[in-house]
Amino acid sequence: MVEDFGYGVLILSFILAIYAIGSAVYGYVHRSQKWVESSRLAMQLTFPILTLSVISLIYLLVNDQYHVAFVYEVTSRSMPMYLKITSLWGGQSGSLVFWAWLMAAFSTAVSLRKWDRDREFLPWVVVVTSLTMAFFVGLVIFYENPFLQYWKSFSGDVISAMFQPAGSAFFAPTDGRGLNPLLRHPGMVIHPPMLYLGFVSFVIPFAFAIAALVTGRTDDRWIRITRRWTIIAWTFLSLGLVLGGRWAYDVLGWGGYWGWDPVEISAFMPWLTGTAFLHSVMIQEKRGMLKYWNMLLIILTYALVIFGTFLTRSGVLSSVHAFAQSAIGPAFFIFIGITFVTSVALLIYRWADLKAESQMTSMLSREALFLLNNLLFMSILVVCFWGVIFPLISELVTGQKITVGPPFYKNATGPLFAALVLLMGIAPLSAWGHSTLKTLGQAMWKPLIASLVVMVIIFFGFDIRQPYALIGFFVIFTSAFITIYEFWRAARARSRAQKENILLALWRLAGRNRRRYGGYIIHLAIVCMSLGIIGIEMFQTQTQGTIAQGQSLQLDGYTVTYKDLAVFDTNDNRNVARAVLTVSKNGQFLTELYPRRDYYYESQQPMTIPGVRSTMADDLYVILVDWQPILSSGATFKIYHNPLVNWLWLGSIILIFGSIVAGWPDKEVEIVPARVRRNQIAGSAVGQQVD
Repeated sequence: MVEDFGYGVLILSFILAIYAIGSAVYGYVHRSQKWVESSRLAMQLTFPILTLSVISLIYLLVNDQYHVAFVYEVTSRSMPMYLKITSLWGGQSGSLVFWAWLMAAFSTAVSLRKWDRDREFLPWVVVVTSLTMAFFVGLVIFYENPFLQYWKSFSGDVISAMFQPAGSAFFAPTDGRGLNPLLRHPGMVIHPPMLYLGFVSFVIPFAFAIAALVTGRTDDRWIRITRRWTIIAWTFLSLGLVLGGRWAYDVLGWGGYWGWDPVEISAFMPWLTGTAFLHSVMIQEKRGMLKYWNMLLIILTYALVIFGTFLTRSGVLSSVHAFAQSAIGPAFFIFIGITFVTSVALLIYRWADLKAESQMTSMLSREALFLLNNLLFMSILVVCFWGVIFPLISELVTGQKITVGPPFYKNATGPLFAALVLLMGIAPLSAWGHSTLKTLGQAMWKPLIASLVVMVIIFFGFDIRQPYALIGFFVIFTSAFITIYEFWRAARARSRAQKENILLALWRLAGRNRRRYGGYIIHLAIVCMSLGIIGIEMFQTQTQGTIAQGQSLQLDGYTVTYKDLAVFDTNDNRNVARAVLTVSKNGQFLTELYPRRDYYYESQQPMTIPGVRSTMADDLYVILVDWQPILSSGATFKIYHNPLVNWLWLGSIILIFGSIVAGWPDKEVEIVPARVRRNQIAGSAVGQQVD
C-alpha cells in the first residue's frame, strides 16, 4: 500500500541521515576520506528517498484516500486540485515532512559543490545538515506520522494507527474535513514554502560556521563560501514574511497586515539576526574584525529558526497561525538546548583563534556604523523575544498567561526602526577605517536639503501635523535621497570618465559590483515599505455602521452606498453572502466593491473576504460584518481607509529584485586577500593529511 511505502522510505531516510552523521565523524577522526565521501553520498541519497515519501503523501491527498488520518483532516472532495496538493503543508505532520524534504534538497545542493579547497569542512557540514534533517524526520516517524490509517474497533471506536490493531477492521470515511477556510487562499500555495525555504537555507551557513570552529579555520573563508547561501536564505525568509502579511491583509478581515502575533514574530526574529549577519560579515571580509560576533549571530539565527518552528508546532502559544497542541514540544526544546549549548561551547573553545586582525579607530567609520546597525537589530530582537516568551513566564510564575499586545511592540520598536532606516542611508557614505563629520556632511547636505523641501510640502501642502509621522517621513526621505544621490554620483563619475550614457554607466557599475548596488536597491525597497507602514499605522481611519439598501456610510471623503446582497450555495460546498457596494468621492463614481462572507459546510467555519479599492495613494477596505434576510432591514459594514499601504507591497517587489541583484554571481574573479591566502594554504596542508 502507498501509505506503508511512504512510511517505509521515511524510516530509510532517517537511517541514511544517521549513517551520514556517523560516517562523517568516523572519517574525520580517522582521517579517512573514503568514509567522509561515503557520508556525503548518504546525505545526497536522502533527497530522492524523501522525495518518494512526499510523492506518496501527495498521491494520497489528491486521490481522496480518507482512510489516512492526515488526508481526512486536511482535504475534502470539494477542494480544487491545487489546494489538495498544497495541503501537504496545511497540517502538522505533512508540514514536517515538507520541512525535512526541503532540508534534504539544500543539503544535497551544497554537497555537490567542489570541495577541493575546503575538504576539511565537508564532514562537519554533513554532520550539521544531516543532524537537523534526522531530527525533523525523527519527529515525523515517532510523533507526527502523516501515514497513520483509520481502523474501527469492534466496539465502534475509531482508531488511528500505522498498522491494524487487534480487534479492529479497516475504516474509510466517505469525505474529509477539509482545510481551515483561512488556508483556502492562493497565499497557501507560496507563503509557507517561502518561509520554510528561508528557514532551511540558514542551516547551510550555520553548518559551515560550525565546521570552521571544529577545524580551527577561523579566517573568513566560510563566510565567502556561504555568502550567496545567506542571501538566498534572507530573500526567501523576507518573501515569506511579506507574503504572510499580504495573506493576512486579504483574509483575516481586520484591515491590517501585521498583528504582532507570536508566530509572526517567531519568523521575524531569525530575519533580524540574519539581516544583522549579512551586514556584519562585510566587516570581517574587509577589515578582519567581528569574528566572534559573526559566529554568535549565525548560531543565534539557527537557534531562532528551530525555536520559531517549535513555537508554531508545539501548541505552547495561541495563534491563528499555529498548529494544534502536539507532543513534539519537549523534543524541540531538548534539540534547541543541545545544539545551542554545543555551538556556544565550540565558540568559547575557539575564542582565542578569533582575534580581530585590526582595530576600530573611528566612531564614524563604516565598520562602526555597521556595528551600530547590528546593535539596533539586536535591540529589536530583545523586545520581540521578551514579548513572545513573557506569556510563558507569566503562566509559569502566576498560573495565568498574560499576553503582550501590539502597543508594546510598536512603542518599543518604533524608534529603533526609525534609527535603522536613517542609518541605512548614512552608513554607506562612510569610509572603511576612518570617517569624519566633515566628510559625511559633504556627502549628505544635498539630500538633506531635498528632504527638508519635501517636509515643507508635506507640512503645508498635505496639512500633516502629527510629530511622529513628520519625523518618520523625514527619516524615510533622507535615507531615500541619500541612496539615490549615491547612485547618481557614481554613475555620473563613470559617465564622465568612460564617455558613456548615464544609464549605461549605472548598468555597468551595478554589473561590476552587484553586491553593493543590490544592497542599495534593497535599501530603497525598505524605504518604500516604511512609507506604506507609516501610512497605515499612523493615518488609518475606520468606521462601522448598519445601513439599509440605498443608504451610505462616509469616511475620509469616500461615500460607500449599499446596493444589493445575494446569499447562495456554491458547487464547492460553500454558502456565500455577497454584498454589492458603490464607491464615490466628491460626488464622482469610482468603482463597485463586493465584500462577502463564505461559510464552509465541511469545517463549519466562516471566512471574510473584503472588498478593496486600491491605488498607490490608499486602499478603501470594506468588510461585510452581518446582514438581515430582508434588504430593507439592513447590513453591517466595517470600512477601513488605509493610506499609502500599497507602497508596502511595491517595496517588497523591489526588495526581491535587489536581493537577486546582490546574490547574482560576479563575472570578475574573486580577489583573495593575502591574509586569507596564507590561511587557505595552511588549511590545504591539513586537508592533504586526510587519507
